[in-house]
Amino acid sequence: MSVQPNPMAKLRSLEQISEDCRLWRKDGLTIALVNGAFDLLHVGHLRYLTDASRQGDCLIAAVNTDHSVRSSKGPSRPIIPQAERVEILANLAMIDAIVLFDTPTVAPILEILRPDVHAKGTDYTVSTVPEREVVESYGGRTVICGDPKDHATTDVLGTILERFGPD
Repeated sequence: MSVQPNPMAKLRSLEQISEDCRLWRKDGLTIALVNGAFDLLHVGHLRYLTDASRQGDCLIAAVNTDHSVRSSKGPSRPIIPQAERVEILANLAMIDAIVLFDTPTVAPILEILRPDVHAKGTDYTVSTVPEREVVESYGGRTVICGDPKDHATTDVLGTILERFGPD
């Protein structure tokens, strides 16, 4: 049995990932970036990440902190703490690096890392992606990835409550 590298090494500071991006570009590699809470990872997330990984040679996952998830989705979220969400993502082979972000949008990360591709899920269209103008400003492109939005953590939670909630 071979020893696998520590998947948690994929969690990097913004400065470290910025240097990774510089080295990847020097090697002629293209960079794609996804972002989200990735709370209660489900098949929709996997299809989004798989599709996004095909958009470049290297895939960065920008993950919302617990604080930013609470700010956008309410005080009962996230269900899974950020350390565990990161650990789950770090064990997915298609993800090369992970960075946490605490801002309302991922725009500040995009401005610093300048990925070739910003991949969003099918709950958006290219024209409705809030960060599209940031990506276009440095010559990147925005793409929509994954299957139709038939899977959502909120829907999973609703099903759990419906089936196992108070009688």
